[in-house]
Amino acid sequence: MDDLERLADELRSADTAVAFTGAGISAPSGVPTFRGDDGVWERFDEGQFTYGRFRSDPAAFWGDRIDLQRELFDEEYEPNAAHKALATMGRDDHLEAVLTQNTDGLHGKAAEAATAGVSDDTAETTILELHGNSQRVRCTDCGKRREGDPIFERAGDGELPPTCDCGGVYKPDVVLFGEQLPRAVIQRAKSLARESDVFLAIGSSLVVEPAASLPRLAASSGATVGIVNLESTPVDSVADVVRREDVTTVLPRLRELVEAK
Repeated sequence: MDDLERLADELRSADTAVAFTGAGISAPSGVPTFRGDDGVWERFDEGQFTYGRFRSDPAAFWGDRIDLQRELFDEEYEPNAAHKALATMGRDDHLEAVLTQNTDGLHGKAAEAATAGVSDDTAETTILELHGNSQRVRCTDCGKRREGDPIFERAGDGELPPTCDCGGVYKPDVVLFGEQLPRAVIQRAKSLARESDVFLAIGSSLVVEPAASLPRLAASSGATVGIVNLESTPVDSVADVVRREDVTTVLPRLRELVEAK
């Protein structure tokens, strides 16, 4: 039995299995990465997208944000085989939650496709977007969230900053530099890591917190930890299974093995 078969066996018998994903799962869909060669921050000044600048000069912030939004989402991205594999495992009750650093919404899109036309008693997978969702905006006064496209269009047409019906300023529904991650979201992610019997870390360098702490929390609680990433990570030493391979190859294979018995 190879290590992927072992991981599949663990997933089949797990009461709670959790996946954590980073930019490496969305890169095969064409979503631009922020760091590294040809990353977004090679072309944009990340200092222009801080929470402090949003608070002090929301009009200027939004002017730059529109350019960034066009760079990030100049086309409509679709979930790839890795997103779909996780969504299918969630639908079939082999995966309780997906915790993601990504703001592209592709996990949600994959989950919707996987459950379309399926009965209402299908297992529901929790998708926890740790850094928010770039496709939404949130009013800083009333807290209302809404789809972002109409607001980005208004900003692109010169409404800087775009405002809510209540008069509050809209903010992209993502965690900006200098802004704290929502406490409730982080606590939920840590709880899921501690509760997990199997914890998969996928497409993440596992360097930035809280990413680095989650698989360690899972391992310290007795979970089987699997890491799938093209490069080595600082957490490889605590993992039971490490695959330095393309996520779009490994995850569909893992799903097949889970469903084979």
